[in-house]
Amino acid sequence: MIPLSSPTSVLLAGGGSAGHVSPLLALADALRRRHPELRVTALGTQGGLEARLVPARGYDLRFVPKVPLPRRPSADLLRLPGRLKAAVDAAGAAIDETGAEVVVGFGGYVSAPAYLAARRRHVPIVVHEQNARPGLANRLGARWASAVATTFSSTSLPHAQRVGMPLRREVSTLDRAAVRAEALEHFGLEPQWPTVLVTGGSLGAQRLNDAFRARVARLTEGGVQVLHVTGLGKEFVPETTGTGAPYVVLPYADRMELAYAVADLVVARSGANTVCELTAVGLPAVYVPLPVGNGEQVLNATDVVAAGGGLLVDDAALTPDWIDTVLLPLVTDAERVARMAAAARTLGEPTADETLADLVDRAAEGRNRS
Repeated sequence: MIPLSSPTSVLLAGGGSAGHVSPLLALADALRRRHPELRVTALGTQGGLEARLVPARGYDLRFVPKVPLPRRPSADLLRLPGRLKAAVDAAGAAIDETGAEVVVGFGGYVSAPAYLAARRRHVPIVVHEQNARPGLANRLGARWASAVATTFSSTSLPHAQRVGMPLRREVSTLDRAAVRAEALEHFGLEPQWPTVLVTGGSLGAQRLNDAFRARVARLTEGGVQVLHVTGLGKEFVPETTGTGAPYVVLPYADRMELAYAVADLVVARSGANTVCELTAVGLPAVYVPLPVGNGEQVLNATDVVAAGGGLLVDDAALTPDWIDTVLLPLVTDAERVARMAAAARTLGEPTADETLADLVDRAAEGRNRS
């Protein structure tokens, strides 16, 4: 639904990690598509990924000081009130200077000051929470928000509705079958083999890298083709016998949608963005949650695993022997892989960017009517 009274300016707050920046940019693109004259401004920190990615996408970026929350009594705790005030003041200045009619927060260090500044100015707030377990900033913002959107159904926030994860259009509109031939050629792969995509994200995952490196020959001789994205600086030369299926190693895939197009099965961490991209394109996966943090990566994969669209494997269990006993029989069972793919697709939300844009429009319309 697009309201009769469209917004003229919005402020999008989020940064630090790709988990915050990617949905922010996807929403920015969706809003700009429907409102070409809309002023879209992002709020971030100078040290986050947004400092590079937001201007590269053509959007204005304003900075606020980073305000880490000390986890134990320290001198930083004494400095917290002053740092928070400076961040709220900077966020407030961005709202005033851009005339923002809605503030949309994606969590992280940037969002809490933006929520506080917006509340003082009676500017509507829209919250989007990426992870199954919400962070502190979004738990705060949800108390005052006009709308609260979540990626996963299990996320507990007041008045929340599940919309999914706003995704890049290159992924959300991907027709894997239509571009498979192009994608195979792009990576130097062959069409006759079942294909496993192994990826730990831009930083890589040492556990995945080590286990698969130890089984290069076993996989290729077993008729399984692998596209292995190791992370920057972690690539290796695969030791093959020269027969069987290809094993291609890359440090980074700048066109991840093509990697998805060649894959029949994915082995990856279960960050929220990864889980949502894979379900949106209907790819079954083996999820290996990062074994640190508060367990949110396990929760991120819970729904898709319960639906039959993936497997959950502990980091410590992802060994060369696991590849022999579990992965090889799975990826060569075409019927089982097809069932898992269909189950994964049932949870995909390829239009989450447009649904979240609807919530922003409605928040702006409510402000303009009041």
